[in-house]
Amino acid sequence: MKKLLSFLLILMVATTTVFASGTSEDSDVKKIGVSMPTKSLQRWNQDGSNMKEKLEAAGYKVDLQYAGDNDIPTQVNQVENMIMSNCDAIIIAAIDGSALTEVLKEAKEKDIPVISYDRLIMNSDAVSYYATFDNFGVGVIQGEYLRDAMDLDNRTEPVYMEFFTGAPDDNNCVYFWGGAMSILKPYLDNGTIICKSGQTDRGQCSTPNWSTEEAQKRMENLITSNGYGPNGQRLDAVLSSNDSCAQGITNALVEAGYTKDNFPYLTGQDCDITSVKNMIAGTQSMSVFKDTRTLAEKVVSMVDALMKGSEPEINDRETYDNGTGIIPSFLCTPVYGSADNYQELLIDSGYYTPDQLGL
Repeated sequence: MKKLLSFLLILMVATTTVFASGTSEDSDVKKIGVSMPTKSLQRWNQDGSNMKEKLEAAGYKVDLQYAGDNDIPTQVNQVENMIMSNCDAIIIAAIDGSALTEVLKEAKEKDIPVISYDRLIMNSDAVSYYATFDNFGVGVIQGEYLRDAMDLDNRTEPVYMEFFTGAPDDNNCVYFWGGAMSILKPYLDNGTIICKSGQTDRGQCSTPNWSTEEAQKRMENLITSNGYGPNGQRLDAVLSSNDSCAQGITNALVEAGYTKDNFPYLTGQDCDITSVKNMIAGTQSMSVFKDTRTLAEKVVSMVDALMKGSEPEINDRETYDNGTGIIPSFLCTPVYGSADNYQELLIDSGYYTPDQLGL
């Protein structure tokens, strides 16, 4: 009997040791919170899945959350839960750059680093770093495309253009718009570009939540109120800051009778599948490609550095002031995409398969 009791005691101690060891090992795994704004836009699904895949491959546990369809209270609650569950770092693509100030005070108190992902979180000193693309450069690429496509420097007659940008609460719009207008405004000022609607202010040209439907409604109103059409008032180009807006603009222009043979020049951003198909079909001229794999890799390297107690790689300490000071940033480089280079840029690189593009 004594031998049996001794055996059971040894077995219990060994089992306890195994479980304790397992618990200790699990506790060493760092948990990273990832908050994305919506699943209704293709790019955020890709951003979220890329981030989760690369973080897990690097050995982290990932809490990936999507805030419904750009629902601010949902995102606030999700970030609060990440803080309360003691995530070791939190990556946030904010719906509204100014809506997270209060909840992030808790992250600051707990010394949880916060990386602002592609959209700068405003008015919070809890933001440790910002990872994005060169957003001013995105607008410059779009503006330069329109300038060169219509040879604005050598025009003998004006061009007619309308303007669209994105959500008024997305700080990136300031940079997209600023970059594009740094190229196009001189032509507006000298009369080479004429905007029949007169809507050339960023606020007038904004699109709530970057909504395709809202962009389509506004383009339909512009067509009606200004008489645009293949047999009416000429419309040479539309500046669109991104693809979801461009898709709504395309829908409205197609309904108005435009075809690939007379379609206005139309810009975009993100190289969404629908927009790439439109570029191939001739109803969108170009899209600025921001490879989310590149951005995800950069953010994972930032997290790695922070978890190891070192300084992440930074290439901009001047541009992005969130109201509490300059946020150290890493800016990835956007590139130009069109029907001429989509094969190499998107298919050969493995970003899309031919099937995804209907090829």
